[in-house]
Amino acid sequence: MQKPEILSVSVAAKSQIFEIQSVKLRFSNGEYRTYERFKPSSRAAVMVLPIEGNELLMVREYAVGTERYELGFPKGLMDPNETPEQSAVRELKEEIGLGANSLQHLRTVNTSPSHMNNPMHIFIARDFYPCKLEGDEPEPLELVRFPLDKIDELLVDANFCEARNLVALYCLRDFLYKNF
Repeated sequence: MQKPEILSVSVAAKSQIFEIQSVKLRFSNGEYRTYERFKPSSRAAVMVLPIEGNELLMVREYAVGTERYELGFPKGLMDPNETPEQSAVRELKEEIGLGANSLQHLRTVNTSPSHMNNPMHIFIARDFYPCKLEGDEPEPLELVRFPLDKIDELLVDANFCEARNLVALYCLRDFLYKNF
C-alpha cells in the first residue's frame, strides 16, 4: 500500500504538556481526510517489571486522569542520550530505591499508533542492590509486593487496570510459562 501524502500539519490545541496537531492527508485513491494526533515525540519510555524472589515489586501512585491511586510497574520517559537499559535502571532507583544488575528486554509496545508515536520498552529486572535517586514524583510511592504465582488474579483485579501495565503483565506471564 502507498502511504498517504501529508498536505499540511497545523496546531489544533496546545497545553503545557501536549500539542495536538491537525494533519490533512490525501490517500492514493484520491480520498482526503483530516486526522488529529499528538505532536510526534522523539522520547521513548520504559516500564520495568522487578522480580525479587517469588514476588513482583510494584508501585501505587496517584493518577490525575482517573483521580485515584493506581497500582502499576515503575515506568517513565527516557532522558536524552539514555539507552533503554540505562533508563530502566534509573527509573527503578527513583521509584523503588533499587538498582538492578540484571535486565532482560521483554517487549516494546506502542499504545496508540493512530494518535501518537510513544514506544515503551518493557524489561524484567532482577538481582537488586540498594540505590535511591531523587525522582520527579511529588510524593513517595508506595511499594507493593505481589506473589508471582498469583499473576492471573492480578490480571482481573479492578485496581490494576492501566493498559500498558496489563500488556506487560500478560507478556511476563507468557514468558514465565515458557521459561520456567
